[in-house]
Amino acid sequence: MFKLTRRILISVLAAVAAITALPQQDAHAQSFTPSRFSVEVRGRGPDVILIPGLGSSRDVWAGQVDAIAANHRVHLVQVAGFAGEPVGAPAGEVIAPLVEDLARYIEANGIERPAIVGHSMGGFAGLMLARRHPERVGRVMIVDSLPFFSAMFGPHVTAANVEPQARMMRDQIAAMDDASFAAQQSGGAGRLVKTEARRAEVVAWSQASDRATFAQAMYEVMITDLRAELAQVATPLTVLYAYDPAMGPEAMIDGLYRGSYAGAPNVTFVRVDGAYHFMMFDQPAAFQAAVADFLR
Repeated sequence: MFKLTRRILISVLAAVAAITALPQQDAHAQSFTPSRFSVEVRGRGPDVILIPGLGSSRDVWAGQVDAIAANHRVHLVQVAGFAGEPVGAPAGEVIAPLVEDLARYIEANGIERPAIVGHSMGGFAGLMLARRHPERVGRVMIVDSLPFFSAMFGPHVTAANVEPQARMMRDQIAAMDDASFAAQQSGGAGRLVKTEARRAEVVAWSQASDRATFAQAMYEVMITDLRAELAQVATPLTVLYAYDPAMGPEAMIDGLYRGSYAGAPNVTFVRVDGAYHFMMFDQPAAFQAAVADFLR
């Protein structure tokens, strides 16, 4: 009986010791529950937050996350309303509330200036986070995203003159039936993913997204121009962008990205060739090497 009691006591003491030894940020993990995203945490080490793009699943990082988590603590964000994730928040703006939730998540969990890696809309959100909460961010990798998405339509485009078109597109997408939306997404996948075998995955994520959230987020990206604010972003930025001859002349694509970020005081450019927008699918080795260099 004494041996049994002693064994139980030792087990209890070991459990208490293990809890006491947890990092301080884990003790705060339940102090804030984000409504704009869910998160899965993997690995140990310096913190890295991965943010997927418009309509995408956190599984977009599946090919790289094991390598990153080998020596980092990875926070895999899933934006609410995308890829089957419940909306979980009132209707309205998507990106700005997401950014505020990310800042609160970092603070509440005692995360010290994490590295942020964001694809597409996720990269735009990472840039906005660095602008609005610079004290919360160590560095940002922006994967194939611009500070003003609509700049790709031409140098004459402004947030004001693109707004009517963006609003029309938002309302049309929100009103589409499932079959029409699926056809639209399937038709566009060939311009986003060069690797044909991966296109259905991206389309499925969009189809599983809440349509109103998807449409609103697209609208916000189209009408929000952060270029004038880049001078105030002291956080180191790495802009990773894709190029393939199907996109047009190299100089045009290089000029678009380098010109768009010209106002940033601390920016590095890395081009991934032979890839479309989902470069982690099209050139996984080159993408993983670029992420490893960024985190190093």
